[in-house]
Amino acid sequence: MTLEITPITTPFMFNVSVNCYLVRTDGGYVLVDTGRAVERAVISERLAAAGCVPGTLKLILLTHGDFDHCGNAAYLRRTFNAPTALHADDVGMVERGDMTWNRHIGGLMKALIGLIIRLKPADRFTPDFTLREGDDLTARGFPARVIELPGHSKGSVGFLAADGTLFCGDLLANVDKPGLWSIIDDKAAAQASLEKLKRTPGIGTVYPGHGQPFALRDL
Repeated sequence: MTLEITPITTPFMFNVSVNCYLVRTDGGYVLVDTGRAVERAVISERLAAAGCVPGTLKLILLTHGDFDHCGNAAYLRRTFNAPTALHADDVGMVERGDMTWNRHIGGLMKALIGLIIRLKPADRFTPDFTLREGDDLTARGFPARVIELPGHSKGSVGFLAADGTLFCGDLLANVDKPGLWSIIDDKAAAQASLEKLKRTPGIGTVYPGHGQPFALRDL
């Protein structure tokens, strides 16, 4: 089965966009990441235009806890009554609105980021369930399994679908060319995650958090 994927791309910063992906399945829709809260109206319009309305969105999957990927998770969860899922190592980010939680950031930089980049109280939430390596999401309506991909954040994950499609979050990007995303918290963990993907059989097209889809072999 080949997935029907609708990318929803909105502006981020420094002429870079951010992606979320609406996946149509036999039982409805699954949304991978939710974009920034300031783009809520645009994202809602694009979901509706794709045919995703309340009652049809079955699951919201989050690749990691950053504000540009989780900014609309609480809102869409309320609107669509769809469960949300995130890795346990990033849960503190969305519960507290603190993008530095569980990261190697300290001192003045932590304070500055904490003041500027955060989730507003209304956009904070606790996921309905947490994700871990090897979780099979088929029973939840998505023929895919979870791959832990720490590096950008400790709780970063990817979703590898049965047809070889990989949603990789912010481990990888394709802004100028495919490669590791420029914002990495733990370089050693990110490199290990990259090598893990190279050893994983069956990966075809990669859908990153930023930039265009690409073939894994093009890395």
